[in-house]
Amino acid sequence: MNIFKNTLLLTLFTTLAFSNSTNIYQYQNNINNAKKLYLDKNTPLQIKYEKNIANGQTLLIQIIHEKITDPKLTLGNINLPFYKDTFKKDSFYALIPISYYHKSGNDKVIISYIKDNRRLFTSIKINIYKGNYKSEEIKVANSKINLNNKDKIRANKEYKQAMDIYNTTTKEILWKKDFIMPMYSKITSDFGTKRVYNKQLKSYHSGVDFRADIGTPIVAANDGIVRFAGNRFYSGNSIIIDHGQGIFTCYFHLSKILVKKDQKIKRDDKIGLSGETGRITGPHLHFGTRIHGVLVDPQELFKLLNKLNERY
Repeated sequence: MNIFKNTLLLTLFTTLAFSNSTNIYQYQNNINNAKKLYLDKNTPLQIKYEKNIANGQTLLIQIIHEKITDPKLTLGNINLPFYKDTFKKDSFYALIPISYYHKSGNDKVIISYIKDNRRLFTSIKINIYKGNYKSEEIKVANSKINLNNKDKIRANKEYKQAMDIYNTTTKEILWKKDFIMPMYSKITSDFGTKRVYNKQLKSYHSGVDFRADIGTPIVAANDGIVRFAGNRFYSGNSIIIDHGQGIFTCYFHLSKILVKKDQKIKRDDKIGLSGETGRITGPHLHFGTRIHGVLVDPQELFKLLNKLNERY
């Protein structure tokens, strides 16, 4: 099955080459001005990707070549690896999280890899556009918006601890089957919705909210390892699961946590019960996803990952 029906397929010749010691990121600003050029005429690199991508979404790039190793990419100040597709010969793929705050317009992804003992470079152009996200007003206690010093210190400490988790990548892929939602009920707030708290624009919604009575079972979206299971100021009782290769799922505002840190879990395992803990106006489940530390739309990410999984 061709999973890239709507994907722009480009067959690109490698245009730039440097010695093995060359670091791609040293050339990200002046790569087009390099003096020494090499054209790979015999076996061109195939690159598959979506040219147009909204902020807050995930860009999948697949490269196919039989004689390359160590592929990497850079987009602005984001440096990411490609991963070997163990189910498809001569294929690598990378997931690029496009930040909600990424500037709209054309941008360039620089790709490098080693072939014939040389570090080679090429680039592709993408167009990042502003997603059609909604806006909503929410009333909460002022103490949850304007934090006192004690709560501010706690919240900042918890944020740093969480980012340390998200920025630590397990290189191995820990999942094999399709990703599933942690529960199936009405979604009351979509990813990307602008959040106006007490008539003050404070943030955007960083996940999706599911309607859930207190005590509703919550399941793991896929196989993985629990990296956090505990209480936090904003998200209340929370679980973070590492699925490998920079993919994390987050389950917030739980009434009860049923797993422990470092526990290996399987897809559809019951991991907790929904609740109304943390910064919240009523019982529900907040479900979020991060790729390499960046928040992305869970629904669109799962569609992308499950299409990728169709090849297997």
